[in-house]
Amino acid sequence: MKLAFAILILCSAFLQTNPDAGKILEKVDYNMTSDTQIVESDMVIHGRRNSRTVTSKGYSKGNDQSFTEYLAPDREKGTKMLRMDDRLWIYSPATDRTIQLSGHMLKQSVMGSDLSYEDMMDDRKLIEMYDAKVIDEEEVEGRSAWVLDLVAKVDDATYEQQKLWIDQERFVPLKEEMYAKSGQLLKRVTLSNVERIGDRWFPKKMNYKDVLKDGEGTDFIVKSIQINPEIPDYIFSKASLKK
Repeated sequence: MKLAFAILILCSAFLQTNPDAGKILEKVDYNMTSDTQIVESDMVIHGRRNSRTVTSKGYSKGNDQSFTEYLAPDREKGTKMLRMDDRLWIYSPATDRTIQLSGHMLKQSVMGSDLSYEDMMDDRKLIEMYDAKVIDEEEVEGRSAWVLDLVAKVDDATYEQQKLWIDQERFVPLKEEMYAKSGQLLKRVTLSNVERIGDRWFPKKMNYKDVLKDGEGTDFIVKSIQINPEIPDYIFSKASLKK
């Protein structure tokens, strides 16, 4: 009886120290994604000499429809972006023209930030794109975190490999690293200001750093977020670009 109890304790300890990476990703996906979202945000782009802030309101539905309208500054006000599946259209009020971006153009920087159009478009769940395994445990800003190694299992993932530090209590990423197929580190993301929203935890500040560029990166700051609101279908149409 004592032996059986000791084996049970050892198995329990093993499961706690070697958690299921797939189940961790499922909980992360629940926190970070939803059927629909409406987000008001500031994107603070830190340049070599100064910083500038771009304010926007974004709508998303599923992982293949999104619409963003830029509200400030005046130079960017009225610019709109529409994504439908793997297609992206951008409307510029200065020229009253709509252009479609595709292919290598999606790797370009969004308004001089450390985010590419690909970064903004890829809203799919991690569990659908990556095979994962827990490789370590570390402390990040005083929080215990599992370190996960992710390898793409789909051909069209923006990054072939990722490394995530996942808060063990709240199941949100605290740090991310994105790698090319060659193994070269491309970007780092630091996530903070984690808040409870209903039954989810969500980081309301994310610093994106393109390691191939100088500077302090780009802060994406969530000012407000609505989880699973009703969004009219007309929002996700080309007609909405010029309204």
